[in-house]
Amino acid sequence: MGLRDRLEVDRLAADRAGSVGVSHWRQRLLEEVNLDELNGLNLTQRRARLEKVTALIVGREGPVLSANERAALIRRVVDEALGLGVLEPLLHDQTITEIMVNGPKNIFVERNGRVQRVDTTFASEDQLYQTIDRIVAQVNRRVDESSPMVDARLPTGERVNVIIPPLSLVGPVLTIRRFPRAYTVAELAAKGSLDEASGQLLAAFIRARLNVVISGGTGTGKTTMLNALSAFVPEHERIVTIEDSAELQLVQEHVVPLEARPPNIEGEGRISIRDLVRNALRMRPDRIIVGEVRGGETLDMLQAMNTGHDGSMVTVHANSTEDAVHRLQTLASMSDVKLPFETIREQINSAVDVMVHLERGPDGSRRIGEIAVADGHGRSGFALKTIMKFESEPIGSDLVVRGVFRRFRLPAELATRLAHAGESVPAIFDAAEGEFREVS
Repeated sequence: MGLRDRLEVDRLAADRAGSVGVSHWRQRLLEEVNLDELNGLNLTQRRARLEKVTALIVGREGPVLSANERAALIRRVVDEALGLGVLEPLLHDQTITEIMVNGPKNIFVERNGRVQRVDTTFASEDQLYQTIDRIVAQVNRRVDESSPMVDARLPTGERVNVIIPPLSLVGPVLTIRRFPRAYTVAELAAKGSLDEASGQLLAAFIRARLNVVISGGTGTGKTTMLNALSAFVPEHERIVTIEDSAELQLVQEHVVPLEARPPNIEGEGRISIRDLVRNALRMRPDRIIVGEVRGGETLDMLQAMNTGHDGSMVTVHANSTEDAVHRLQTLASMSDVKLPFETIREQINSAVDVMVHLERGPDGSRRIGEIAVADGHGRSGFALKTIMKFESEPIGSDLVVRGVFRRFRLPAELATRLAHAGESVPAIFDAAEGEFREVS
């Protein structure tokens, strides 16, 4: 059954359930079920048990329903008791990458890069608030008028943002970003996100312990690319990951994930990304991976890259590789350690080896737009050399992005460094000279 059909059956079942609605059957379920018994079951067993009890209650007390409507009502009741209610069918649809709830009556989803409205709604604002409370409680966070914004995550890894009145003027706003399963670089190449030769070169960069910055706009796939590249870190290395909300899915055994913490109800106890970066330096990491730098922690991350933690990786919001350099400068200047811009630039110049910039096309496709490497550490300016660039053709009426990946020669210093690490360079990167430019 497709999502549209399933939503329609759910709506009809709720209408046929009578004036008491789904909330009544949920309350009856909670009265009938043995909560102590549920505590000893896993999620699958718990859902099966609740469905069985709900079926008995609806069969005994409910209205006459068709088989499909009865199954839909039972599912709705269990979703309300155990899951996220009307959002559950959307979460089970693997084609949806983002769910946007603008108040109880307006729900939109992103599918294949396009935003579209869905017919399902919450019964009331109170029901939406209950769903929000259920989400934030799972990660020991809260949202109320004194703290009307919160970032959280679902147990299955989806990133959640909530903002409520008085900041939101349309009622509670809930945004859920779904992350696909962890793709490998080979799978991303098969999807057209990069070419095979560039994937081989990026793998060599990671194994050779080059420091990598992944840049791009919102929704370009920075976390997906970071996950894919992290798979090339050798198993014997100790990796410390630092994130606002844990999203990375590293495959290595020796991984220590750290997650920032917001302040408590008294406004105390906040642990920032910067606090975690500083603490990570005392944890004997071989590599540090920061999900995203947004402030003063950038300076600490650059210093870590410069002091024996080669092979570290980080993402940053930016519109190009040059813009990423400027963003790093601006963010590093937000540190409480006041340094001249020239000194910060020297830190960037010494720390960053590779910049991978991601783009998102009007057709929703995500790909690497450019790979640039630092050419000439120690210069007064930061020099970038393009070694791979996606050149798109003019976009037609179908909005499909087409183009080719162009590759260029690596700087001699970088090629030598890879050779000393036992890594080879794909021959296609020796075909032509690359684009060289100073970043002012």
